[in-house]
Amino acid sequence: MSTPMAQLPPILAPVDDGSGVVRAEEPQGPVEHGITEEEVGDYKEHDRYLPIANVARIMKASVPDSAKISKDAKECMQECVSEFISFITSEAAERCNMEKRKTINGEDILYAMQSLGFDNYSAVLRIYLSKLRAQVAEDMEKGKDEMGGDKPPRKKARRVGLKP
Repeated sequence: MSTPMAQLPPILAPVDDGSGVVRAEEPQGPVEHGITEEEVGDYKEHDRYLPIANVARIMKASVPDSAKISKDAKECMQECVSEFISFITSEAAERCNMEKRKTINGEDILYAMQSLGFDNYSAVLRIYLSKLRAQVAEDMEKGKDEMGGDKPPRKKARRVGLKP
């Protein structure tokens, strides 16, 4: 059970008395946090889910055109896929942390999936990742950006202050 916001310790303000030692001093009077614990909980839960429109679009693509998907089913799937992504990502982040890296890459995700028992998926995703990397490299050679659009032409450098 979480602690109500009113019971949290006050934020201590640093005070420099000129002696070179900075100490913390409690503020006078009650401290207002401005947001309730309930609002924080609602925000965090809502913030960590994928947008329901994206989830619904993926679900709709997987069923016949005549099929309908209830709001309850969409919300359930939204929670499940968001939790799955968090689960895989936390395992990948743990690997990066052990290797003292800050950026999670595709190989970390594949490692996490394999270590968590999703071997069937990791094999397919390994193929996809290699094809994606090949396509990105090819696009970069052709002058395309990472999203497939044309890169703006580079401006020629002008010589300033020199006459021909």
